[in-house]
Amino acid sequence: MTQYFDIHPDNPQPRLVGQTVNIVQKGGLIVYPTDSGYALGCHIGDKKALDRIRQIRKLDKNHNFTLVCRDLKQLANFARVDNTSFRVLKNHTPGPYTFILRASPEVPNRLQHPKRKTIGIRVPNNAIALALLEGLDEPLMSTSLIMPDEETNLVDEDEIHKRLNGRVDLIIHGGAISDLPTTVVDMMEGYPQIKRYGAGSPDEFE
Repeated sequence: MTQYFDIHPDNPQPRLVGQTVNIVQKGGLIVYPTDSGYALGCHIGDKKALDRIRQIRKLDKNHNFTLVCRDLKQLANFARVDNTSFRVLKNHTPGPYTFILRASPEVPNRLQHPKRKTIGIRVPNNAIALALLEGLDEPLMSTSLIMPDEETNLVDEDEIHKRLNGRVDLIIHGGAISDLPTTVVDMMEGYPQIKRYGAGSPDEFE
């Protein structure tokens, strides 16, 4: 059965945040808001929840999943960040960007790109997401809520309920947000390369 929480977008209720943390820690799959649309999220080590995300979005084994972190310090535990990458990350986090970086040993193999050994990683500028990450004290394994054969995120709460009721454990409604996904920036060549245009401005990378 899918639960539904209405969490204030600017002042998230601690009780509901705590309940959400508990659901994630017990292996639950959640829909939660970010600064670039809604996302599917689960515990970083939960293979069953990861498989549920693959089924909902019909993702293949080469899909780059994202680790959503609360800050740069936490991010640096899960990705290899050189000086160039650090400067780029510092200037664009928190914000609607996903950075592709070399995964650190802390990242389970199943979350890495099977050939490149990379991980998508980001710090969102959203009060609900940051409160949840603070409560978890670890990243969320996450991916944008973009359904198969569609290009933009689901953002209408009625449509999210209609399509995901019974398929996830919790849906958080956190107010009106953009339907654009993150701008994806690949840092693997030592300089930023735009791989997907989205909510974050690409001007500084081009």
